[in-house]
Amino acid sequence: MALNNLTLKAATLYDEWIKNADPRVDGYPLMSSPFPQTFIILTYIYFVTHLGPKIMENRKPFDLRQIMVFYNFGVVALSVYMTYEFLMSGWATGYSFRCDIVDYSRSPMALRMVRACYLYYFSKFIELLDTIFFVLRKKNSQVTFLHVFHHSIMPWTWWFGVKFAPGGLGTFHGMLNCIVHVVMYTYYGLCSLGPAYHKYLWWKKHMTTMQLIQFILVTAHIGQVYLMDNCPYQYPIFMFIISLYGSVFLILFLHFWYNAYTKGQRPPKHIQNGITKNKAE
Repeated sequence: MALNNLTLKAATLYDEWIKNADPRVDGYPLMSSPFPQTFIILTYIYFVTHLGPKIMENRKPFDLRQIMVFYNFGVVALSVYMTYEFLMSGWATGYSFRCDIVDYSRSPMALRMVRACYLYYFSKFIELLDTIFFVLRKKNSQVTFLHVFHHSIMPWTWWFGVKFAPGGLGTFHGMLNCIVHVVMYTYYGLCSLGPAYHKYLWWKKHMTTMQLIQFILVTAHIGQVYLMDNCPYQYPIFMFIISLYGSVFLILFLHFWYNAYTKGQRPPKHIQNGITKNKAE
């Protein structure tokens, strides 16, 4: 009886909560409820950490070079497009980079931002293929906590952002992430093309620096909002989540930087210019 009452209360709270969602995203795939995406993400985690390595244990690694070339440069093109859309729907056309609130109107500009936010959210599911490729190629050392955590938490949290606040200051880190991914996936794409292109891949350390700068900018951007006397941003909880996200990933990437470039735990000698055997082969 108590369990039934608890379930009923939870369902009522969920119904009340979901009523405040942005009606402009009604009908978009995966946006009706957070449960389908949660199932997808949990399945992904289980596959890349347990099921996939077990299936591949006694199999030869797949040769996915051609698929990965298409995939990596496809993500580059998508990231360029999303960057452009974020810029043209707010960040280069009126946003102040300070207290930018969500425009809930149905103006062309506001709807363009909604579409940009949803596309960015959906792209996070495409990027789950990164880890699946690692598993199918038996590069299990690349399936780190940092990698899986980042790929899991991004789509899950962005569902709530798109559902309730598709626009405003909460999209700054999405735009920055798209810019970083243009560079990252260009690097991965060149790796996938084979040894003839490895001489162009001397800039891996600089790519890590760029990721660190990304998280510093995200943390600084959201932090300055807390210093304002009054910022009427509609969902302050998202400000907290973004600041936590920026801080956590800044710490994790600083830890990676320390181990890889300061402490001296560098790649083996056969890996030159920051080209990992995992990506190049």
